[in-house]
Amino acid sequence: RPRMSSILVDNLTGKTTAGNVTVTSEGGAATFQLQQGLAKMWCRVTYSGGTPIDSDSLNVSSLDDDGTGDIDYNFANPPISLSCSTVATSASSATSTLFAAVESTANARTLQHNISGVAVDHNSSVSMHGDLA
Repeated sequence: RPRMSSILVDNLTGKTTAGNVTVTSEGGAATFQLQQGLAKMWCRVTYSGGTPIDSDSLNVSSLDDDGTGDIDYNFANPPISLSCSTVATSASSATSTLFAAVESTANARTLQHNISGVAVDHNSSVSMHGDLA
């Protein structure tokens, strides 16, 4: 019978370097730094009367509604540079295009359009991976 165990911690600190926690891959042949694999920001947006609402998020202090299909996600803790990766998805059953990018160390932005290229407000999600300042 397998034994169940738990590790309860409030803080993970690397032994050699405080910010580096190294994890061995599933196959055991590679290692990577845990913090590099974590999303540094994500947000689930729903709309109420045409206004985007942060229905759940990490590291987002507020949203700016810059017009139909155009949202700024203001960071609570900024990335160190613009060298970040963003991913966004639309929750719409209609075909739409959703662009996402980190515009500055203060915010990320999404722009959403329908198949005809017209800006639309649809529920969506966005995440950002990169190094925090």
